[in-house]
Amino acid sequence: MAAPPCFRVCGSDTVDSVPVPTSTYRLQITDDFTLTDAAAIVPYLARLGVGAVYLSPVLQATTGSTHGYDTTDVTRIDAGRGGERGFEALRAAAEEHGLGVVVDIVPNHLGIEIPHENPAWWDVLRLGQDSGYAHWFDIDWTRPRILLPVLGDDPELRITDGELRYYDNRFPLAPGSWSAGDPVDQVHARQHYELVHWSRGDSELNYRRFFAVTSLAGVRVEDPSVYAATHALPLSWAGDGLAGLRVDHPDGLVDPGGYLDRLAADAPGAWITVEKILEPGEALPAWPVGGTTGYDAMREACGLFVDGAAETEFTALYQGLTADTLTIAQHIEIGKRMVVERLLVAEVRRLAALAPEVPEAAPAIAELAVAFAVYRSYLPGGADRLDAALRLAGERRPGVRPALEALSARLHDPADELARRMQQLSGATMAKGVEDTAFYRYARFVGLNEVGGDPGEFGVGVAEFHALQQARAADWPETMTGLSTHDTKRGEDVRARLAVLAELPQAWAGFASAFLAASEVPNRPFAYFLAQTLAGVGPVDRERLHAYAEKAMREAAQETRWTAVNAGFEDLVHAAIDRAYDNRALSAAWAALDAQLEQPGRSNALGQKLVQLTMPGVPDVYQGTELWEDSLVDPDNRRPVDYAARAELLAGVLGGVPGEGGKGPDLALDAVGEAKLRVTSTVLRLRRDEPELFRGYTPVSASGPAADHLVAYDRGDLVAVATRLPVRLAAAGGWAGTVLDVDGDWTDRLTGRRWTGPIPLADLLGTYPVALLTR
Repeated sequence: MAAPPCFRVCGSDTVDSVPVPTSTYRLQITDDFTLTDAAAIVPYLARLGVGAVYLSPVLQATTGSTHGYDTTDVTRIDAGRGGERGFEALRAAAEEHGLGVVVDIVPNHLGIEIPHENPAWWDVLRLGQDSGYAHWFDIDWTRPRILLPVLGDDPELRITDGELRYYDNRFPLAPGSWSAGDPVDQVHARQHYELVHWSRGDSELNYRRFFAVTSLAGVRVEDPSVYAATHALPLSWAGDGLAGLRVDHPDGLVDPGGYLDRLAADAPGAWITVEKILEPGEALPAWPVGGTTGYDAMREACGLFVDGAAETEFTALYQGLTADTLTIAQHIEIGKRMVVERLLVAEVRRLAALAPEVPEAAPAIAELAVAFAVYRSYLPGGADRLDAALRLAGERRPGVRPALEALSARLHDPADELARRMQQLSGATMAKGVEDTAFYRYARFVGLNEVGGDPGEFGVGVAEFHALQQARAADWPETMTGLSTHDTKRGEDVRARLAVLAELPQAWAGFASAFLAASEVPNRPFAYFLAQTLAGVGPVDRERLHAYAEKAMREAAQETRWTAVNAGFEDLVHAAIDRAYDNRALSAAWAALDAQLEQPGRSNALGQKLVQLTMPGVPDVYQGTELWEDSLVDPDNRRPVDYAARAELLAGVLGGVPGEGGKGPDLALDAVGEAKLRVTSTVLRLRRDEPELFRGYTPVSASGPAADHLVAYDRGDLVAVATRLPVRLAAAGGWAGTVLDVDGDWTDRLTGRRWTGPIPLADLLGTYPVALLTR
């Protein structure tokens, strides 16, 4: 079957001739935005230029789930999200408009929060090891009963309708385990599970979970029968022409490489990407996939617009105002150590039980997990990462060195269960200790504290950026590139505004000092963190900031935590936010800073959007981000999107070039983001209609006094041009005397204007701070 117009057929060392979308558009499918609703906006997505609709998980999930990563029934599509009828309507609409469909799948775990909604888990609770589903779940059966940490401080159980009940929680009773009149505690003792206080989960749990989430139970997809049962429906879609599969959290699997080999063989026509967070300098293993879901590209595209020269001044300001002199590396070590000592104790104990002959196995394993610089090794590949972690763990804690030496041979053996589980533990430790803890504690410059980011690297220079793109074009040309996702800590345009702070150190210092002086939050780094959040989003609805602050301070897990709320501290945080709105002097200072950030922030937003959409790879647009967006971490970034308004605005954008004579509106007056929509739709349509323009990668230079403020590159008769560091550029006199070093005749596809090189940048970038040139 020939590829539709929004696809190109690729072939590489890792992917064998599969149709690859020219771009994707991520949609969060929920009970409030169903598959049927998604089908209705396909015409808009087609006009936008999208190559494939990219869906969050759609299998039946826990009632009330807003994300779908807690699948409960692998045999059907979620009824509340549109069901089979909605899915078929979406696929039909996509086919009619020449779009593909990419679906997010979750092989690592299943949702068990409401046991009766998960048929397989319910059967295991009822029958124990005799269940036909017992081998589905990664359960430590050396413990006689499955520990379920679901009880509160008032554990009053009852038997109703042949089930064990705790408030609204239902649990099955084993056949023959009870009769009318039996004391409930005796009936409970006869079950294959044990209901215990929630606080015992982190230390005593005997089933593998997703990170530290006890309501998500690990699945043994390494077992061929489990893989076949849990993948039957997604593989049927792939066999029926589905465009692609996005694999969630492969690092949680026993053997990610083996799993992906099987998936690629079973879905030979599907473009496969993996949600793999690569640390800076880490290479993706040679898996049979198109690449990652784009966190690595996000770090590069956003970092390009940060002024690296400001690092020393920013560090001094942060340390002076907060007294936090720790580096991000030190915060990461502290965060990861907290995780293995508090959250993942049960996992550490389970590993240590595999080596009873090593008395200090548990502390040694915990220290090794803390020492890993990446999520995991992929034995036999990645042994050097394991060796480095072993050395570092021994240096940090000499007392565990003998135990590490005793365990080393087994930890290097990919067939050893100890080695397999160690790799699963190191990934969970990294995720919880870094993104979910350290990134909420270290606040030197929070625009860098992003999934897949490196807060210790103050931006990405132009030369480094070019080298990274040339490597991506050569090694992973079909990888996904992202700028925002459902998991990002801050939306792309919030990060674009925060980048401006590096160019306004004095203005930023003034506001930050005023905010901290007015705040009574005793944790000064967190108060500084809040001040940057206010700068990044501007004066939005305050309830959104209160909700964000609650999540951020509890994730930081210092003065307050999800499981031990400190109301006094939280009151001080909320009072600080209210003061920014209600205190006249502080509110005025915030407004003044906001005015300084607005236009350069939008310049950065357009620049990083153009870069992400045109750089090597397959660009993804997260729902709604074709306009200005000020989202914070989930659930804020999953708010409803007004597609009717976007469709109306797109009609105007597609109606012609911007304004009289190619002049567009002042970005400060472009309140909704017409400029960003124009950039997005222009690039997506070019990728769909003229894919030959996007081949290879060659840096393009500029000549003149402002050359350092430009990033430009040639993708193959298409040159992308973006402005960097707009505040410093304006202060130095703008683009006067600086030209883009190209020859021949060109057309700017954003404005319709024609040029002959070399091109004066003052003229080329007079409409927008970006340009998109084709011969």
